[in-house]
Amino acid sequence: MNNSKETSVHEDKTFININYAEKRLENREFIKCEFVNCDFSKSDLSNNDFMDCHFKQCNFSLTIVTGTGFKDVTFTGCKILGIDFSKCNKFLFSFNFERSHLDYSTFYGTKLKKTNFIECSLKETDFEECDLTSSVFQNCDLSGATFVRSVLEKTDFRTARNFSLDPSVNKVKQAKFSVLNLSGLLYQYNLDIDYHGQ
Repeated sequence: MNNSKETSVHEDKTFININYAEKRLENREFIKCEFVNCDFSKSDLSNNDFMDCHFKQCNFSLTIVTGTGFKDVTFTGCKILGIDFSKCNKFLFSFNFERSHLDYSTFYGTKLKKTNFIECSLKETDFEECDLTSSVFQNCDLSGATFVRSVLEKTDFRTARNFSLDPSVNKVKQAKFSVLNLSGLLYQYNLDIDYHGQ
């Protein structure tokens, strides 16, 4: 952080029911902190850093994260709607998402290797030009999610649903699919697929 103000460091703290909605947080660094039921909706978290933090049941709808660092951060049961993760600090950028709603968010051009998306809603989420190597979409809804020029090698889609991606414009080597969701790879051919062999 190239600010003249001194950075305030918070370590091993728990924040519960804090309302940061529509506020601007400045010059903060959070290490090994836990946030429970906090509201960050429409807040500006630009240029703050979160390392080894866990967010539980927090609201991040339309939060601004320009230059924000998220390293080894877990979101559980969070509402993360319409966030532009492509503007985050690229050097502090690693997550896991569990039972969270990330609808209408964008990860355009980011590196998300080995990221776990567990039971998440990812409707209309933009993964264009993302590196999702070895990531897992477990029981996720990918309705309208965009995968274009994305690296999906060894990515696990076996329990994902409602996705559509074109193997000719994405790298899908060793990606994992279930026989039940292969139609998500063939949508562009407009085929009538019969699962009952009738």
